[in-house]
Amino acid sequence: MTGNRQTSWAFADAFVAEDEALRWARDRAHEAGLRSVASGTGAALRLLAAAVGAKAVAEIGTGTGVSGIHLLHGMRPDGVLTTVDSDPECQQFARQAFRAAGFAGNRARFIPGRALEVLPRLADGGYDLVFCDGDRLESLDYLAESLRLLRPGGLVCFEGVFADGRTVDSAAQPVEVQRVRELLRAVRESTVLVPSLLPVGDGLLCAARRG
Repeated sequence: MTGNRQTSWAFADAFVAEDEALRWARDRAHEAGLRSVASGTGAALRLLAAAVGAKAVAEIGTGTGVSGIHLLHGMRPDGVLTTVDSDPECQQFARQAFRAAGFAGNRARFIPGRALEVLPRLADGGYDLVFCDGDRLESLDYLAESLRLLRPGGLVCFEGVFADGRTVDSAAQPVEVQRVRELLRAVRESTVLVPSLLPVGDGLLCAARRG
């Protein structure tokens, strides 16, 4: 990558400034050894939520609330984020971060538990956007659940599909990277999705569900 392109990407990543609540949430993630979405990825999620006029969003992987804050900023003022994570302590950090960002308590529904046990309980066609930032080994299962959850015209997004460059590396890769490759193939070849792969953060795979 040329120096000019690196500079341009860095500028794009920092284009949407992050406030104190987001920085606090990032610090908590760092302390817990968790990886947060990049600023550019967060800005893209904010934009996508706004573009579809999202009132109901499902998030797989609450973390400490970084992606959730971005999603809430893009959603309608009466929108509700349903966020799922197996770590209730992280969800407590996210709850504090949402409050610090100025969001009322009723703007988010926190559900502790494994995603594949929680998602089947959510309503068919009840969501405008599904954001997946969970276990890469379960990516294809997340896709299947997302297709059920999304309304026509809704969006599904997967974070981290570059896997630090391993997805396109020809060397032998672990099973989780193979699953990401299978996910990319499935989304690209799907007849019910309109896909795009955004080069922000560690790769954001997005697709709209056809009507």
